[in-house]
Order: sequence, then structure tokens, then C-alpha cells
Amino acid sequence: MLAVLPPRLGTGAEASERSAHAFSFTSITGAPMDLARFDGQPILLVNTASRCGYTDQYADLETLWDRYKNKGLVVLAVPSNDFRQELASEAAVKQFCEATFDVSFPMTEISHVTGQDAHPLYQWLGRKLGRDGRPRWNFHKVLVNGQGQPVAGWPSGVRPTDTAIVSRIERLLPSG
Repeated sequence: MLAVLPPRLGTGAEASERSAHAFSFTSITGAPMDLARFDGQPILLVNTASRCGYTDQYADLETLWDRYKNKGLVVLAVPSNDFRQELASEAAVKQFCEATFDVSFPMTEISHVTGQDAHPLYQWLGRKLGRDGRPRWNFHKVLVNGQGQPVAGWPSGVRPTDTAIVSRIERLLPSG
């Protein structure tokens, strides 16, 4: 008799299609980062790079983090070298971000965000949001609600502090 096992959640392609919280990363410091720990909190997910014309958006991301973290917003940077503009190691990325932009929000390890090698979360976001969920360059932003559902995506040229993004974030946060 064969036993039927439930699908394994995590970084694999078999991860649940129901929520971003089913996925996990490794943090920039090498620790496990299960997105389920952000259940109930909106997440602004941004693929980043240290040597991009948009790299100054790290300052805007830190502004959002400072302004809204106590209301529940998670800013999550996903460094990626898919567009050949990221530093060679997690240690170098972390040092650069902290020294240059005083970044204090969570960051993942360097990950693929495009193509067939994309992290499974990014593959899922592409299926859920279509073009808005697929990074076409560094600093593409996707907002996920507290239930783990993607609600909107913005291209690189839209700054994190743009009214379009801030108003969507504020609608997802508790009032008061």
C-alpha cells in the first residue's frame, strides 16, 4: 500500500500556489527565512542590485521601512545578479547596503528572479500577476498583502515612495 504524502512547502517548484507565505529564502547572513513568519503583514518585495542606476532606491526603501515597520509592513530586498549589476557575495552586498544606505530591513541571499532558474516565489508571482509579477530589471517591486496574495507590481522606474505604492501600502495596514 502506498502512502500519499502532502506536498513539501518551501523553495521548490512544488510549493503551495495559495500564498507567498508558503515560500522560503536564505537570508543575506545565511539563516533560514520562512515567509510564513510574515503572515498577517504586507510585504514589499524588491529585487535589488548594488551597481544599478536605480540603486539609490535603497534609501527610499529604508524610508518606507522606518515609516511603516511598526504598523506591520515588511520591506524585503532580494539581491540578484540576473542583470549583471550585483556584487559577487552576500557579505559584499550587506556591507555595501549598510555602509551606503544604512539599510536595516530584511534581505535575502543573492537569488535568481528571472527565467527558469528564478526563485520559486518569483515564478509564482509571474503566474499570479503576469507581467507585473516578472522583473524586467533591477528594483522591480511587488506588494503582497497580509494573506500572502500579490496585489500589485511596479517597474524599476517607479520609486518606492511614489504615491501609487505608498497609497496601496497604507490601504493594507491597520488604521490608527
